[in-house]
Amino acid sequence: MLELSEISLLTNDVPRLADFYKALLDVDNHSEDPVHQFILEGPLSLTVYHDGSPKNNQNENITLAFTVDDIEAAHQKVLALGAPIVEPPTPRPWGAVNMSFRDPDGNVVYLRSFPKNS
Repeated sequence: MLELSEISLLTNDVPRLADFYKALLDVDNHSEDPVHQFILEGPLSLTVYHDGSPKNNQNENITLAFTVDDIEAAHQKVLALGAPIVEPPTPRPWGAVNMSFRDPDGNVVYLRSFPKNS
C-alpha cells in the first residue's frame, strides 16, 4: 500500500514562499532554513524545498486546496498578504463557497468553506 505523506512546493526562494504559507495558515515552524521547511506536519505534510535546480515559477500543473471556517475572513487575509486573486469568494451549486488566488511562485491556491449544519 502507498500512502501520500508529503506535498512539497519546489521553489527558488524557500524563505519567501515559506513565510507566505506560515502567514496564510497561521503557523510558526520556528525555521528560517533556506533549503527545506516543513510548514504543516502530520500524516500529510506540506513542505517548501529548493532542490538546487532553477525553477521558472510558472507553475500551472498543481493547485492546493484548504478548507476554512470563514471564507470572508480568509479572503481579507489573502488580500492583506497581497496575493493576486484569481476568483473572489463564489457560491457553488453544491453549497460550498470557493475562492482562488496565486501564491508568490504562481501556484493556484483554493480556499473553500462549507455550510454549517443547523
